Amino acid sequence: MPEDDKTPARAVITDYAKSHFRYFRTADGTVYAQQKGHPIARPIRSQGTSGSHRQELMVGLFEDGHGAFSGTALKEALDMIEALAMREEVERVHVRVAPGFDGATWLDLGRNDGKSVRIHPNGWDIAVPDPHEVRWRRTQLTGELPIPAKDTQGKGIDKLLSLCNFADAATESLVIAWLIGCLSPTSPVPAPFLTGPQGAGKSTAGRMLTRIIEGMSGDLRRAPRDEENLIAAVAAGWVTALDNLSYLTPDMSDAMCCIVTGAETVKRALYTDGDVSIARYRRPLLMTGIDVGVIRPDLAERLLPLRLERPKVRRTEAELWAEYEPVLPVILGSLLDLTVTVRATQAETPTDLRMADFAHLCAQLDASTHLGSLAAYRASLDDLTDDVIEGDLLAQTALRHAETMEAGQADQLSSTEWLDKLTRLYTGEDCRPLPKGWPTTGKVLSDRLKRIQPTLAARGVLVDWGRTSKARYIEITRARPAEPAPRAPLF
Repeated sequence: MPEDDKTPARAVITDYAKSHFRYFRTADGTVYAQQKGHPIARPIRSQGTSGSHRQELMVGLFEDGHGAFSGTALKEALDMIEALAMREEVERVHVRVAPGFDGATWLDLGRNDGKSVRIHPNGWDIAVPDPHEVRWRRTQLTGELPIPAKDTQGKGIDKLLSLCNFADAATESLVIAWLIGCLSPTSPVPAPFLTGPQGAGKSTAGRMLTRIIEGMSGDLRRAPRDEENLIAAVAAGWVTALDNLSYLTPDMSDAMCCIVTGAETVKRALYTDGDVSIARYRRPLLMTGIDVGVIRPDLAERLLPLRLERPKVRRTEAELWAEYEPVLPVILGSLLDLTVTVRATQAETPTDLRMADFAHLCAQLDASTHLGSLAAYRASLDDLTDDVIEGDLLAQTALRHAETMEAGQADQLSSTEWLDKLTRLYTGEDCRPLPKGWPTTGKVLSDRLKRIQPTLAARGVLVDWGRTSKARYIEITRARPAEPAPRAPLF
């Protein structure tokens, strides 16, 4: 055949790619390739060491007899494919958990054959999802899960709890609620903070909980030094587990709040002047540590403290994992059985808690199992409120002032007047020095009160802001005790 009659290499690659793969784009402009009839999607620009679209395209061309092609031809073909894909409709890709059709939820087992768990109102089963229903994004953090066992009769949950050293039944009920919440792609869950004395098995328990969702390759990580690295790690997996935390900077605390309830970051794209890259994330977060120091009020509302105790009988790591790994299919199967039951249960949503979705889940769990998880969740939040107050001298001083007020009394002062009043109350007659970080202006005081407003409200002290015809003011009110509900007649 004359040279002029040969089909250019880029055309051969493009025709092969369009006949074997489906291409689409996401909201951030990333183009993905999805093998036809298969749910796994890979970004076409990925240069990963294994499993990239470039590699699967090269292997497919070679095995189907088209030969090997140069890097230049592959680049030119992928450039054309990317340009054509930008005309396609925007679709979403998911990591580990995804919403499906007809109210179903999918759990990616991380297998090469695409088999996943479909959780639906009538139960759960194993299937390969329709590529138009679910598009799985795989990363190096996507571990493989075993095929879950059927008809476990709840034995897996009991086995999991027997391997961990949780302090009491209330804590165990919160563990179960959190694991069920991790299987929801749309509802945020608070971040468990596994705490307890040294040697209580916090890291081991954290790994066991993580590996139920992420597979045996899932592990705990050291907290990144900055927010950017934390978000990169979060975006690549589903459950982010951070080990041995001892201190949280304000920026890291704010970042964790965003991870739990969802946010997005925008930064300049690499090697460009005007383009930006967008990272959207909302992920289950797990932490371990003895103490993280002062907890900020906004993070406290998103935490789930889980206390562990030192075991009476010590076992080696090898013994624990040798017992855990074979029963992981049973643990996962029991969790799926319970998830189906809980989702089918009707319960009222508590309206007084910040994490209303998780509170509703606890109410559903209690209605189906009577574990008392909602009461345990309220008690944990109350303990966290005490922790916030113990670490905030301004909150302690405001509560001391409220003790001098009568129930229902409201005091209105300007921010500067409140600063003077609370400062005098703190220093006292002996004029003790002000602590580091004490507000220095009325504006700073007002901002600090806004941050601790929910904490004070939990202790019956209400803070509000208003304006008269002349100036702005801050109002502090000591709430009246709630009246007990009238007793229903016996007959």
